[in-house]
Amino acid sequence: MLSIDKVVRVGKLFSFYSSLLTERQQEFVRLYYHHDLSLGEIAEQQGISRQAVYDNLKRSEEALEEYESKLNLVKYYDNMKDELDRLKDLLDNIEAELKDKESKELRDILSRLQAYQEGELM
Repeated sequence: MLSIDKVVRVGKLFSFYSSLLTERQQEFVRLYYHHDLSLGEIAEQQGISRQAVYDNLKRSEEALEEYESKLNLVKYYDNMKDELDRLKDLLDNIEAELKDKESKELRDILSRLQAYQEGELM
């Protein structure tokens, strides 16, 4: 049984580093974590043993963790999100003391930073 924390962790790692995995590893991770197929279901679909599926997933997870240990993109992303949330909370608290123009400008900056952080602007 998978814990929700592991599913979230692998999902985050996969969203950052999936292109560094082989196509087969990507497929197995998608089937197992995104489509919620069991090892047996994947094995049957692929015409291989459950053990082979397990080994592939284990290697894939280890590779994702190794990429994160070297590049720290998920950690950076999470830290950036936390700081943007703190900035938004601070702005919410002081907004009444600001002029409308200052408030709008700060909100615009915050929105752009959040969009950059989410990869919506380049």
